[in-house]
Amino acid sequence: MRYNDKELLCLSRQRAEKAAELNMKSPKKGSVLKKRLVKLIVNFLFYFRTDEEEPIGALLLEHCKVNKEEDKGFSIWFIDEPERKYVFECSCKEQCDEWIKALTNASYEFMRRSLMYYRNEIFRLTGNDPLEQYGISEESRFQLESATL
Repeated sequence: MRYNDKELLCLSRQRAEKAAELNMKSPKKGSVLKKRLVKLIVNFLFYFRTDEEEPIGALLLEHCKVNKEEDKGFSIWFIDEPERKYVFECSCKEQCDEWIKALTNASYEFMRRSLMYYRNEIFRLTGNDPLEQYGISEESRFQLESATL
């Protein structure tokens, strides 16, 4: 994915779907848990020092796995780099569960699968393709392998 620092900084200032101060450990050797402001915006997870407005990093939540870690923790690792694991610790189990759900639902692939599911359900119930009015009903990226409309 192509982007520049200015675009990423602008995105980091958008309204977040979810934000909280969490303890975070990066995959760097010797890294320890540090308090960070973490913001989920679309499919990016930005993290900030708690006293700064500019992010110190961002994770693009594509081709990644989110796993539960102990009682109040979760981790994010990327399929092409499984040894690079980011660990987060929440204040309670409920907060942890909310973050896991939000992060899992943030990827483009999840949104695409949801769109396809609801598209097929609407087609099944009405006989009409809801994407047809937008001229995108035949685009291959919105087709399911097993679905035929």
